[in-house]
Amino acid sequence: MLHSASRKVGRGFLGNSVRIGVNVFQNDTCRKISTSSRKQTVMPAWVIDRYGNNSMLRFTKNSLFPILHYPNEVMIKVHASSLNPIDVSMRNGYGAAMLNMRRDPLNIKAAGNEFPLILGRDVSGVIMETGLNVSHFKPGDEVWAAVPPWKQGTLAEFVVASANEVAHKPKGVSHCQAAALPYVALTAWSALVNTGGLKKDNCKGKRILILGGSGGVGTFAIQLMKAWGAHVTTTCAEAAVSFLKDLGADHVIDYKARSVEKQLKDLKTFDFVLDNVGGHTEHWALNLLKPWSGATYVTLVAPFVLNTDRLGIADGMVRSGITMGSKVLKSFTLGYMMVFLLKILFK
Repeated sequence: MLHSASRKVGRGFLGNSVRIGVNVFQNDTCRKISTSSRKQTVMPAWVIDRYGNNSMLRFTKNSLFPILHYPNEVMIKVHASSLNPIDVSMRNGYGAAMLNMRRDPLNIKAAGNEFPLILGRDVSGVIMETGLNVSHFKPGDEVWAAVPPWKQGTLAEFVVASANEVAHKPKGVSHCQAAALPYVALTAWSALVNTGGLKKDNCKGKRILILGGSGGVGTFAIQLMKAWGAHVTTTCAEAAVSFLKDLGADHVIDYKARSVEKQLKDLKTFDFVLDNVGGHTEHWALNLLKPWSGATYVTLVAPFVLNTDRLGIADGMVRSGITMGSKVLKSFTLGYMMVFLLKILFK
């Protein structure tokens, strides 16, 4: 049964966007969708209509204009966006099974599935419209944000985000610079600080190893750890060695020169390892930690998402639980702490 009502839920300066209608669908659950009477109904965006390689990317000028569904949301006019490894993975279908559980069913029901899907997680731009529950932002504010992967992305003219996913852009940073930071910075912070317990007061003199230091997460992690006084060792290809040294890394290892495992075993053990590489690294990287000292190994390459894609949600969760649980228990017996950080949420 469909009921309709009308009330003010948003404010902004996008044409006729102040008064927004609210349709309330009453079925098993009651949901509210806000729709706008604004003149603009479509916008340019990069989308995919199915998963695959780069040939799946399609530029269109007729992507549906986003709307504020809830009063805690904001609309951002995109000035700059950036690409992350997660965007490439999502284009291939990585995480589709799990993400479709989180996507707003209102958006999926409109098309019958998640397509056309707009990629892109980072954005820097200007607030164009705010929901009535938003008090920290107003139209015209310059902001930056990291949009979660279960939402439509930022490779478009406009994007809608929850206010708690947005922050005011630093005045000394351009939109292009700002758009390069949010997702990788949040990933690095989550791995190092929230998960690893590292902070300014306890980093001085600690030996940190960052496997795969030349990517966005790695370069941010190097600079943060050096700013907090840690000794940083990292790995990369030869072309990035001088770049990472310029960022402050104390010891940079070219993983292609010879076995990176052997090169690292010749060094003193580490207090913390951040693994951006995965694969076979975890088989030997744990042995690089100081045993029985509270040393921690955090990997961004967890099997959970791949297992749910391959086996389905239920079987994937069971398989992942067994795999990760056995690895964590093994690390405890060796005197280390191993933590899996869910890649799709951050990187």
